[in-house]
Amino acid sequence: MSEAQIEEAVRALRASVPEVPHLGVVLGSGLSAFADSLTEPRVIPMDSVPHLPVPSVPGHAKNLCFGRIGKARLACFSGRVHAYEGHPLDRVVFGVRLLAALGCRAVLLTNAAGGIRDDLGPGSFMLISDQLNLTGQSPLVGPADDRGPRFPDMTEAYDAGLRTLGRDAAEALNLDLREGVYAGLLGPSYETPAEVRMLRTLGADAVGMSTVLEVIALRQRGVRVAGVSTITNRAAGLSASPLDHSEVQATAERVRRVFVEFLTRWATLASLELARE
Repeated sequence: MSEAQIEEAVRALRASVPEVPHLGVVLGSGLSAFADSLTEPRVIPMDSVPHLPVPSVPGHAKNLCFGRIGKARLACFSGRVHAYEGHPLDRVVFGVRLLAALGCRAVLLTNAAGGIRDDLGPGSFMLISDQLNLTGQSPLVGPADDRGPRFPDMTEAYDAGLRTLGRDAAEALNLDLREGVYAGLLGPSYETPAEVRMLRTLGADAVGMSTVLEVIALRQRGVRVAGVSTITNRAAGLSASPLDHSEVQATAERVRRVFVEFLTRWATLASLELARE
């Protein structure tokens, strides 16, 4: 991937959506319903955007949606690609780097995850406080990217202010929003029970196969980041039933209404703050 490719994608999008979005959103497995809540929507198929990779995983839509929540402007990826699909890392983070290039000053990332901590059962939500990148990879490996520091500080990978707004949104909805550390692994196999015990020892509260590389890429570009995991299943060894991706999709569908309400309120609060800056 080159910056010229991102610039070409930006030019193509600006031709049909000239407004600069305040906030970016990335929707994970089974979570695309939020995009339907945008007003004045403009839906652009991802395969029509130059150089933008397209998801192949069931449960991931394949659209880049522009619209509004109130007066705030959003750009929303309904679906994402993963390293386990065989994409080079610069392709995995192309979408979030595109959000940064479009002008988004903050991005809310969502994912479906397996719950490790005892209080994180299917259907619960976890505000991500920090992450463990256990993919063995980084999107910053290679020539230095002059759009940001060579060695970005990750002390506050997940923005404290945006997390406060997430808690405010949950409180307004009387939603029991937990908080914890997200471990990102390469996949695509689910973890073994021994690996889940290792993750618990390392301090992980939930585990998935996305998000961590996007966070690194966004922070390197100076974009504020926050994230929420929808816990769609218990991690391996913590449930009596075998793990299956259909369970992920079914749980995401079951909590769809609550998820959309929460993310809409959170995005509204974040967008209003960004619009005032």
